[in-house]
Parts: sequence; C-alpha cells; structure tokens
Amino acid sequence: MKCIEDEIPFEMPEGWEWCRVRDIASVKGGKRLPKGMSFSLYKTSHAYIRVTDMKNHAINTDDLKYISEDVFLKIKNYTISKDDLYVTIAGTIGVAGEVPAELDGMNLTENAAKVTNIQINKSFLCLLLQSEFVQQQFKGKTHQVAMPKLALERILSTLIPVCSTETQAAIVKRFCKIDQLIDLISKEKDALTDTVSKTKSKILDLAIRGQLVPQDPNDEPASVLLKRIKAKKEELIKQRKIKRDKRESIIFKGEDNSYYEIICNKVNNLDDSNLFDLPDNWCWCRMRSIADVKGGKRLPKGCNFSDTSTNHAYIRVTDMKNRTINTTDLRYISDEVYEQIKSYIISKNDLYITIAGTIGLVGEIPDELDNMNLTENAAKICNIKINKKYLLYILSSQFVQNQFQEKTHQVAMPKLALERILTTIIPIPPFKEQLLIVKKIEEILCRMDAIENCTY
Repeated sequence: MKCIEDEIPFEMPEGWEWCRVRDIASVKGGKRLPKGMSFSLYKTSHAYIRVTDMKNHAINTDDLKYISEDVFLKIKNYTISKDDLYVTIAGTIGVAGEVPAELDGMNLTENAAKVTNIQINKSFLCLLLQSEFVQQQFKGKTHQVAMPKLALERILSTLIPVCSTETQAAIVKRFCKIDQLIDLISKEKDALTDTVSKTKSKILDLAIRGQLVPQDPNDEPASVLLKRIKAKKEELIKQRKIKRDKRESIIFKGEDNSYYEIICNKVNNLDDSNLFDLPDNWCWCRMRSIADVKGGKRLPKGCNFSDTSTNHAYIRVTDMKNRTINTTDLRYISDEVYEQIKSYIISKNDLYITIAGTIGLVGEIPDELDNMNLTENAAKICNIKINKKYLLYILSSQFVQNQFQEKTHQVAMPKLALERILTTIIPIPPFKEQLLIVKKIEEILCRMDAIENCTY
C-alpha cells in the first residue's frame, strides 16, 4: 500500500477512476534492422515503420521503407497491429498514434514501442497519451542522456484517468468533430495566408509598373531627378570626395521600342533583362545610380559576443524580420571588439539586404539601432538618393527578387556579391509619386496584415 496523493493532479467526476497504463494494456518495443542488413530497394510485403513516418497521430505512407523476406524472418516478432497504438521512445519522446489497417502486421522501429492488448477504447487511450498531463509524465520519466530515452517500464507506470465505456466513446466522437473543425479552420487560414501573400506581391508588382496610384503629368520627370543626382555626384568627384564610378550608365528606350544602356560610350541591348514599359514620367536605372552598397563584417577571429548588454549591438541575419530588426534576441559586442570593426556599421538612414544563405531580405534600421555593427552575411544600402521606403518596397518586389536570385553565386551557401546588387535594374517614378506609392502600399499592407493576423 502506497500513498500517491502527490501524483493526483485533479479531482475526477463521479464514476471515473485512476489507473496505470499497465492495468489496461501491455507495452512492447520495436526492433532495429539486424546488423549488416539494410532496407530493400523495392517495395515488398513488409513495411518497416520509422519514427519519421509517425505524423499527425497516424502513419504517413508517402515515404515508407521496406524489408526483404529474409530480414523480416529475423525480426518477425516485432510487428505492430492495427489494434495497437505506437509511442515514440527515443529522440522524439511521446508522440502517439494509431496504425492504419493497411499497415497491420508491419515491423516497428526500435525507437518506438507499441501499446497492445488494450482493454479500453483504443482511440480514447490515444487521446490520453497525447494529453499534456501524460506528456508531462513521459517527460519526467525520460532518461536524460545524449539521446533521450523513455523506458517501457516507465510507460507502463504512467497514471491515466479512465471513465465508462460509453463516456469514452462519447469523448472520442466529440473530439473527432472538434478536430475536423480545427483542421478545416487551419486549411482555410493557410489558404487565406497564401492569398494575402500573393496579394502583397501583386501590390508591389502594380507599384513598380506605375499602376498603383494615378499618374500626374505635371510631376517632375524621373529623368530630371536622375540628372540632378548625377550632377551632385560630379560635383563631389571634382571635390575629390568620391571616385567616379566607371560602370554608371543611362538606360533609354530606342525607336524600335527596345531598351538600351550606355556604359562607357558603349550601347548595349537590354532585351534579355525582362524590362517592361513604364509610364511617361518614369525611367529605368541601375542601383548604383541612386545608392551605394557596402558589406558588413564578421567578428574578428577569436572574439565572441559579450555575455551582457553593451552599447554595441551586432545585427545578425536572424534578427532581420518583417522588413525591420527584431530586438528581442540581439547580441552585443564589447568595446574592444567594436574598435576592431567599427568601420562596419549601419545607419538608420540605410537599408539592409541579406547576401548569404537567405538572399534578398530587405529592411529598415530602427532609430535605437543607429550606427550598430552589421554581420558579414548582409550589406547596407547607403547614400540613398531617392525615397528610402520606396526603394525598400521596390527591392522587395518579385521583379527585383528574381534579379537577385539570377545574380546569386550557385555555391554550397548562396552568396550575392555587392557588385551584383549595384547592377540591379529598378524603375524610378517622379519623386512626388514615390511618396504617394509608399503611402498607398503601407495603407494596403496594413489591411493585409490585419487580415493575416486575425484570430479565429
């Protein structure tokens, strides 16, 4: 006789009782493939069910592995029935589910166990095993080793509540109805999210084609804006404050309606650049004509992040979310480390763009992160001569993102070179229209975000 008052978490309704899993079922382990043997190259009569196949509390049959008759004869005692439940016991702990009828009598991995000889409603027991109450027991009973392991005896000793047969069936029936509704809502939400994503992309596409806001023929043409930007650069070159960019170009439309580019007095046809017709007051240009691009810097060899918050945040790609910087998990560097990489900072007036691994994420820098250090896996777009937010949204458009992907070095870890960002072609509207486009985009995106974030 033993008091288990400390194990009983709550009072149960009249007619319910507490018991251990061993009181209503048996638990038996699976079996690994015999040493030196492997899966069959072909589908056979003997599927081998792995933990990776155990999904959504059932068995996913899309990528099943099979064993030959010879292998099966060696492990034929370690099968699972359609009347059993499985429970994962190694690595991933406590995932439970039912076995489809077509997999009755198939072999079971050693990383899972079968709950067999079940004396109560099987689906009710499956729900119990998935409950937070039972999962917490599994967690408490797990061996804390390199690969977590749940012993069969510990499953047998798990405490569960049991009610009448009729109540078990009613609970399963009610759960199935609710689960179907949740599944339907989830699918509808996924469909809505996909629609919102496509709508956002379409908004940006309309924006870069001059179809999002009305055109005003009285606006100063974008070509005049670019000439003014070029004149200011020439003045800085004369003052020797900047060097001449020998790759700077002018893009124009020829009499044959094709687009051409003049670089170093040489004319190139741009038919392969997928350029489309723009409104009369707009024009095409390369990124280098309206901004500079400079890289970030990795931590110096042997240096690590600071254990405490300092005055120097180090902005990583993982912090770059939703076209801004997520500050909830920022890393910091010491004054000593900062002194070594202080030339590689990013300003609130700049944009960031990811250039390694994840390519082409673009965003703004919050005021509180002005002049903080930037990872080597991103670059800053600085000295921006057009509206910064307009440039942000245009760089996020599918037209520009496609250019980034085409310019990416196809290596083990994708890399977008700074020079290739500078050669990106973008559409430029009159400056007043840039402001109107930004206002309209943000108005629509705000509505889209409200729809996407709605709760059911």
